[in-house]
Amino acid sequence: MSYSAVRNRMTRQNVKSTRKKSHKRFVLPHLVDTVVNYQDSGFCFPEGSVMCTTHQPPYDLRRKLSLQENSYFGANSKCSGRGAVCSQMIIPRKRLKRSCSSCSIASDVGAAHYLLYEVPDELLLNIFSYLLEQDLCRVSQVCKRFHTISNDMELWKNLYQSVYEYDLPLYNTGPCKYVFVQLEETENENPWKESFRQLYQGVHVRPGYQELTDNNPECYSGRNIIYFDTIEQALEEPDSSLIFIHSGVYKGDYIIYSSVTLLGAAPGNVAENVILERECESTVMFTKGAREAFLGFLTLRLKPDMKSSVQHHKHYCLHITENSSPTIDHCIIRSTSVGAAICVSGCGAEPVIKHCDISDCENVGLYITDYAQGVYEENEISRNALAGVWVKNHANPIMRRNHIHHGRDVGVFTFDNGLGYFEANDIHNNRIAGFEVKAGANPTVVRCEIHHGQTGGIYVHENGRGQFIENKIHFNNFAGVWITSHSNPTIRRNEIYNGLQGGVYIFGEGRGLIEHNNIHGNALAGIQIRTNSDPIVRYNKIHHGQHGGIYVHEKGQGLIEENEVYANTLAGVWITTGSTPVLRRNRIHSGKQVGVYFYDNGHGRLEDNDIYNHLYSGVQIRTGSNPIIRRNKIWGGQNGGVLVYNGGLGILEQNEIFDNAMAGVWIKTDSNPTLRKNKIYDGRDGGVCIFNGGKGILEDNDIFHNAQAGVLISTQSHPVLRRNRIFDGLAAGVEITNNATATLEYNQIFNNRFGGLCLASGVQPILKENKIFDNHNAVEKAVSGGQCLYKISSYTSFPMHDFYRCRTCNTTERNAICVNCINTCHARHDVEFIRHDRFFLRLWGWYLK
Repeated sequence: MSYSAVRNRMTRQNVKSTRKKSHKRFVLPHLVDTVVNYQDSGFCFPEGSVMCTTHQPPYDLRRKLSLQENSYFGANSKCSGRGAVCSQMIIPRKRLKRSCSSCSIASDVGAAHYLLYEVPDELLLNIFSYLLEQDLCRVSQVCKRFHTISNDMELWKNLYQSVYEYDLPLYNTGPCKYVFVQLEETENENPWKESFRQLYQGVHVRPGYQELTDNNPECYSGRNIIYFDTIEQALEEPDSSLIFIHSGVYKGDYIIYSSVTLLGAAPGNVAENVILERECESTVMFTKGAREAFLGFLTLRLKPDMKSSVQHHKHYCLHITENSSPTIDHCIIRSTSVGAAICVSGCGAEPVIKHCDISDCENVGLYITDYAQGVYEENEISRNALAGVWVKNHANPIMRRNHIHHGRDVGVFTFDNGLGYFEANDIHNNRIAGFEVKAGANPTVVRCEIHHGQTGGIYVHENGRGQFIENKIHFNNFAGVWITSHSNPTIRRNEIYNGLQGGVYIFGEGRGLIEHNNIHGNALAGIQIRTNSDPIVRYNKIHHGQHGGIYVHEKGQGLIEENEVYANTLAGVWITTGSTPVLRRNRIHSGKQVGVYFYDNGHGRLEDNDIYNHLYSGVQIRTGSNPIIRRNKIWGGQNGGVLVYNGGLGILEQNEIFDNAMAGVWIKTDSNPTLRKNKIYDGRDGGVCIFNGGKGILEDNDIFHNAQAGVLISTQSHPVLRRNRIFDGLAAGVEITNNATATLEYNQIFNNRFGGLCLASGVQPILKENKIFDNHNAVEKAVSGGQCLYKISSYTSFPMHDFYRCRTCNTTERNAICVNCINTCHARHDVEFIRHDRFFLRLWGWYLK
């Protein structure tokens, strides 16, 4: 007969009838040596079970030994206690005939040999499939062959799923730790049997099964499992520390005050199929005494009747009160109440909430208050009507790796002295800020990703504090970080980038420590400081912004030091409208406009900075701005080093200004700065150019080795030059032209190529005790040698000399001709002396002959 035919004939009814037969058993002496001790491999039952350790007579499965058999094998052969298992099982044999003892022995020997060695594995597996777990453990101790077959994976899987319904084995890996394991990831030979062993002490809430097992005790004699119809019944059972709740919707009053474990048990998505629901008060409450309780793989719902007059703002889907510390794992939380979905409150409230889905609630998702603590890990908190998380009143949770998103309010809101440690959370797409801190709250936020906020990333206000460290803050509609109203957070080592407005925005007397951040690619300023705010900004990289780097305005203050500000579209630093920041030891470079821009009464101090390689000037000062610029290095500007114009002021002291494409310092349009003890050198144009009514005081400066005049004064300007050293210039030392004048006192002007002091016609400066010596006077030498001045000039201007116009050639004053060209090119023409002055070159072909 085929294996399938045998299986079809082996019905459970046949097995039941077999159980009822009484068989006498005794030891076959020649077979005792073949018995194998499988104590370690047998099934583990609840505490109180007894394991026999002596050799026993053959054991009729699902039947205890008769009194005759017990007396035959001695008192030590008894197994006592519910679910007891013998550790050394003896081979079962066929029933002996009473007529002939010797024939019976021989017959039994043949049957045992056939059962052990000749029955096909498939048939034994089919027979074993009708056994329950305790019987399987017993039969596995008969011999090695039975042990191997009875541990078949598929056999235990079917048995396991008939009890627990899980699609995968569930392991209890530690106190309050339950995890489904993939079969290929476990080291156990039979993970289904191992899970059965770990969970076997539990009771089950499975409506209808209590009556079924009570009415059919013989069918379940190989099983030690208790069933209840309701959760309340299971909770009232004194020994029920582990409760499995099977598929269904359960409505009741669940107040947990002991260390009980409640696990959902269902196929597929377990939590979706096991639902605890209430319409009034809280669905599940953990109170004092629930120190090691566990709630896992369930759905909790609170659906209050909104037409009812009962106030539900203090009712929660899950309420954890003081001195309770349950573990909530893999639960689905849904609430339409006006109270929070989960409330954790009171001293000693320290739950572990992990892998839960807290979504689509009509209020706050998770509310932690009144000195509560706890650990909250890997939860999905989304689409809630108010904040995803509230932390207040000295609550101090630990939140790690949570996904908080698409809330209709803020993502995480800490306020009223709330604390907390937030690590590696993903917070995004919330309607207001991703993280809000208010009213004395002081959270620590580490390695979180806060992005795509419809308002901003982090909002700290009303005396808020907090430490925000190593976070990624990006793609928020407003500023990545907002700090206002006397708040003083620490923003360290974050990456703040690609914001649709600014990076960090500090206003309304905000403070804060902003350091070691990488701020880049934002649509507005990387850092903006305004309205009497006074932060410390240091060691940051602020670069590649679509606007400026740092923008200080409306009486903003702040200490800005040792930052690297570069490659921004507008000014590296803007200071305006009464602001007075202090900038020290920054590197401000490679900008597409100005390095540091003071305008509209921008003030402050600029000390010990490196400012270089800007497309415009390194520093610009205008419209009443009056900064102190001290000990900076300013070089590589494509439009000069420092430009002071439109009434700008300022004190420039002890700076190095060099290698700029145009003048080292420009002063024009009624500006009046003070330059003191600077070194202005190696400019590709002049050293200091003062024109268009410029003023200023130049004292104790070294101005040297510039391509044009060391100091050029023009167009009605009137500066004061005092105790300067102007030397080694490739043109004149000082040139005064075009109705300008100046006061020169105690200056030393020497070793300049064209001459020391060159004055245009009509210029009458005030001169006092200047030393002009050892200049090369190349112009006079060229004139006396008959050389055209073009050959000793730069490509942009002629040196100062006597210029003429030719009436014969009909030239104008604007195209004046030097004296040597008059003597050579325009000999015997009608010529007219114009003046002694400095003229810019006009590239006319006839003029350059």
